[in-house]
Amino acid sequence: MANPLDANVRVRFCPSPTGNPHVGLVRTALFNWAFARHHQGTMVFRIEDTDAARDSEESYNQLLDSLRWLGLDWDEGPEVGGPHAPYRQSQRMDIYKDVAEKLLAGGYAYHCYCTTEELDARRDAARAAGRPSGYDGHCRELSDGQKAAYEAEGRTAIVRFRMPDEPITFTDLVRGELTFTPDNVPDYGIVRANGAPLYTLVNPVDDALMEITHVLRGEDLLSSTPRQIALYKALIELGVAKETPAFGHLPYVMGEGNKKLSKRDPQASLNIYRERGFLPEGLLNYLSLLGWSFSADQDVFSISDMVAKFDVTDVNANPARFDLKKAESINGDHIRMLDVKAFTDACEPWLTAPHANWAPEDFDRAAWEAIAPHAQTRVTVLSDITANVDFLFLKEPVQDEASWTKAMKEGSDALLRTAREKLEPADWSSPESLKEAVLAAGEAHGLKLGKAQAPVRVAVTGRTVGLPLFESLEILGKERTLARIDAALAKLSA
Repeated sequence: MANPLDANVRVRFCPSPTGNPHVGLVRTALFNWAFARHHQGTMVFRIEDTDAARDSEESYNQLLDSLRWLGLDWDEGPEVGGPHAPYRQSQRMDIYKDVAEKLLAGGYAYHCYCTTEELDARRDAARAAGRPSGYDGHCRELSDGQKAAYEAEGRTAIVRFRMPDEPITFTDLVRGELTFTPDNVPDYGIVRANGAPLYTLVNPVDDALMEITHVLRGEDLLSSTPRQIALYKALIELGVAKETPAFGHLPYVMGEGNKKLSKRDPQASLNIYRERGFLPEGLLNYLSLLGWSFSADQDVFSISDMVAKFDVTDVNANPARFDLKKAESINGDHIRMLDVKAFTDACEPWLTAPHANWAPEDFDRAAWEAIAPHAQTRVTVLSDITANVDFLFLKEPVQDEASWTKAMKEGSDALLRTAREKLEPADWSSPESLKEAVLAAGEAHGLKLGKAQAPVRVAVTGRTVGLPLFESLEILGKERTLARIDAALAKLSA
């Protein structure tokens, strides 16, 4: 097996193009990528698309687009090429057929004619007797005559790999030494009766031919590892493989109800985070914490810093819980790490249709650039920006009824009239002067600033929560601010 500490590191990311990419898949890609970059190794991107019924070209294109958006580049694979092309399994069928024939000829595999009904009946009997219910080796030593008799019945055969009758022990990079006994790892299928190769064959064969040194993948694939180690031994003896890679199995990512996060969970879809305006750096930062830590007292860091420190042997074997609020918080920290120009540029998609609810001609770029530094301190995802700044570009603010009810208590009309009187002569180039005006209005009615500014905020912006009020008033301007207070007073009197 490859020495995990002394190798020209070659890792692979090999998803199937089925459905939208999910965050668990991204975490696997990230750990492989960071491990390769840390060791100045090679990242191989391979597409496992042998399931014609489930694979789609749309999903394939989404995978490529997602990795590009995340900034996870690859050294070999689609659109890049490399010495082990092609990198789509659907284009490598002749390779798998050739290897299967070599395994059969070498006695490492055999034809199995058992029907599904026969297999089910023998499994049920084994369970009833308290024995392991895996394949019982029924067709392991068939004579030519027995094979001919089965074929005369019209039976077709799958190809099974012959597992060794001895324990398989290996050192997992995450979990330490593991041992699997023969009873728990029976002979398994590698080629369907119709000749289609199975994952159990194509995955290790590709890893062997692409000279992968480290297989870093999810814990759900741990049970297949002893099978693949046995297959690797056969491939080495046949001259197909050079060595067995080191294996590291990453912990489960848990979702709501402490259940394993699956593709069906709404929070699992990568597209949701793109649509909400997560920064790639923020999302990757958070995903890296699902099983790994930068340090005991630092959760926010750059991806380059992660690469500098990352090693798969530091990954924790315990399941990691996906915490959306923490993901948002870390993304907000990354938003605040941007320079203002990068932030304003990143927000552009959420300032235009279909996200924006104002007419394109009403967008005021000068006002946007003036408010942007204040907005940058408040938002956690970029899509938040639309509701935070819409009061600047709408002719009338969006009136949130819950905010109106909360802020416009008895006496709010009198407070607003006083605030208007104080604001009229204020210095509108100074947020501090506007604050003093509202503070004075509050004092006139026995209110502190927090209570006094709430009706003003709702009158002007439509919401109780938003960007710094007095900077917002300055940018909105005197005429529009006073007009909105007048409109609020009219509504109150009505």
